[in-house]
Amino acid sequence: MAGRDELMSLQQVLDELGGVSRRTFYRWRELGRAPVCVKLPNGDLYVYRSDLMAWLESLREAA
Repeated sequence: MAGRDELMSLQQVLDELGGVSRRTFYRWRELGRAPVCVKLPNGDLYVYRSDLMAWLESLREAA
């Protein structure tokens, strides 16, 4: 469906960020500095592509 926001797995997000480690990403979450995540009942984390892009944009503005 056109215009539908993509739900990305944590591995896809890490790859998109240039190979950031899972440990680093979880540390960012602890510090409240990670993009908004969706946590499924099985514990898997996913991120909407739009949330990832908004998070990256917020980092650029803060830099």
